[in-house]
Amino acid sequence: MPRPAPGSDLLFSGSDWNFGTLSHAYDVIEAVAKEELRLDVYPVQMEIISSEQMLDAYSSIGMPLMYRHWSFGKHFLHQELLYRKAGRGLAYEVVINSNPCIVYLMEENTMALQALVTAHAALGHNHFFKNNYLFQQWTDAGAILGYLDFAKGFIARCEERHGVAAVEAILDAAHALMEQGVFRYRRPPRLSSDKQREGLRERLEYEERSYNDLWRTIPRPADDGKADESEDSIAERKRALNLPEENLLYFLEKNSLILEPWQRELLRIVRVIAQYFYPQRQTQVMNEGCATFVHYTVMNALFDRGKISEGAMLEILRSHSNVVFQPAFDDPRFSGINPYALGLDMMQDIQRIATEPTSEDRDWFPEIAGKGDWRAVLLDAWANHRDESFIRQYLSPALIRKWRLFVLSDTANDSFYSVASIHNERGYEHIRTALAQRYDIGASHSDVQVVDVDLLGQRHLRLQHKVNDGIVLESASCDATLRHVHELWGYEVSLEGIDAQTGGTVYERSSRQLSG
Repeated sequence: MPRPAPGSDLLFSGSDWNFGTLSHAYDVIEAVAKEELRLDVYPVQMEIISSEQMLDAYSSIGMPLMYRHWSFGKHFLHQELLYRKAGRGLAYEVVINSNPCIVYLMEENTMALQALVTAHAALGHNHFFKNNYLFQQWTDAGAILGYLDFAKGFIARCEERHGVAAVEAILDAAHALMEQGVFRYRRPPRLSSDKQREGLRERLEYEERSYNDLWRTIPRPADDGKADESEDSIAERKRALNLPEENLLYFLEKNSLILEPWQRELLRIVRVIAQYFYPQRQTQVMNEGCATFVHYTVMNALFDRGKISEGAMLEILRSHSNVVFQPAFDDPRFSGINPYALGLDMMQDIQRIATEPTSEDRDWFPEIAGKGDWRAVLLDAWANHRDESFIRQYLSPALIRKWRLFVLSDTANDSFYSVASIHNERGYEHIRTALAQRYDIGASHSDVQVVDVDLLGQRHLRLQHKVNDGIVLESASCDATLRHVHELWGYEVSLEGIDAQTGGTVYERSSRQLSG
């Protein structure tokens, strides 16, 4: 079929752009995306930034408002060095999970690239942020920007009042514990409103004025009283403190006896930010796959309608190919599975199964094979899955063969690998399960919980790490983190590694063993 002749219907011509061109292009891209894919998005706020501002966004974990900390400057210098020496390129865009959704576009981008990243970020990522259940349950897009503004101002005031060193000491410890500072199994409270934050600021100032340090002079008992405690009293104490507690920063914020009110608020700020990013760690394949599928579908639809020239489309396809490039396992550039590539392939495979299924597809996916409405399937998947469940449900044998996936068995006592699963019916199930397990944060991240503390005795804080498959915590980082917990708690802290299957003790560490 002949292509429509280029003319006045083109969204743009040439590589140059201005704000009028960007605004018009966004309106057309949004209309096509909603028509083709039924997307539902937040209002969009697009901002143009320089390469140095993009590096700054990298250093402050992509947030438009962020408090000061030396680690952000260190990260900025590292990224800048890589960029200046051509060791790493910069992202074409950065998108913020907020309402309105903020999209940063690089001013160096050509207009064709601006159109591509507009579809990718302002519509693809935006739709995923607004509709995925993890972001709906665990983040508050409407309040995050206001909260970060409060956090930045609060920390600046703390630095003026208490000194930069004192503030950094708390933030250093809190940052070290960010991975253990999220709620994984229960929903966190919603962020406070501007009025509530103003009340909080006044309350904190009052508590700082009336803070009483006399309790620290209370003598400690000679022993921790464990021998005299009954099982009922221990169980009652754990119920009162809601133990075990998975969120270590939350427990320290609420129960540490040495922290002043402003220090507690610093812990809360860090754990709120950690919680905000928690869903993104569970949905990288789906989030990037959704955005890539959206930009690929929308750009092709615009080209078919004569809105984009052949030259611009070639540039778009070149950038798209770079994004979804998957190096082979023996390629020096290989660093694992490219989430853009896997996500896009799985979503295009769902489209194929819904419209042109094979007999194998009908056996594996009877609910969607041949149903035709692939849009409804994708919208449901984007809304109700994370990476682990998405792969477990939708990775097809056809895609397993295309990616040449198989499972290796690695036994510590053997000097060789064994191929445990190949391309047969049982192998497909095992391969899909094994790949899904890699994206399960619960299985791949350390499960450390507060299991007991006697606030009326020696105030010994007891942590427990569930050891899976014999994988223990790295000794040096474990001791460093334990030291940070001790700094925030003020009394002895111990960590016991418990085998998740047998319940036996694998290792024990205590802050008493740490030097310095």
